[in-house]
Amino acid sequence: MGMNVGSSSGSGDPEVMMDVNTTPLIDVMLVLLVMLIITIPIQLHTVNLDMPPPSQNQPEKDPVVHEVMIDFDGTVYWDAEALANIDAVNAKMQEVGAMPLGDQPELHIKPNKLVDYGVVAAVMASAQRNNVKKMGMVGNEQYVK
Repeated sequence: MGMNVGSSSGSGDPEVMMDVNTTPLIDVMLVLLVMLIITIPIQLHTVNLDMPPPSQNQPEKDPVVHEVMIDFDGTVYWDAEALANIDAVNAKMQEVGAMPLGDQPELHIKPNKLVDYGVVAAVMASAQRNNVKKMGMVGNEQYVK
């Protein structure tokens, strides 16, 4: 019984191996990949909001609330009274924005789920342009399936 340990060409010198040893290359690549994964910052999908600090003080009086409803056809209602056009909305927003911050009423914007977003954006932009600070969206439960 014999065992062949390499090729024998008749001379005593072994043949030169022409293959590249890829093991160190793979090791280095894996180390670099792990370092890359560790150093990549975590991606946060959040929106930063400037929220007021929490307060334990109760307000002296209940705030005045105006409900701004936007119907499916784009009609804007201010406390159940239909406004003629966007100029009437701007006039109402100017009236609220001219008040001092402590006296400003709250605006609860309640859009219909079928309304074009452009109308809602126009109402919110009007409030922002006219310095209305107390504004919130209500009625979001209609979007839950």
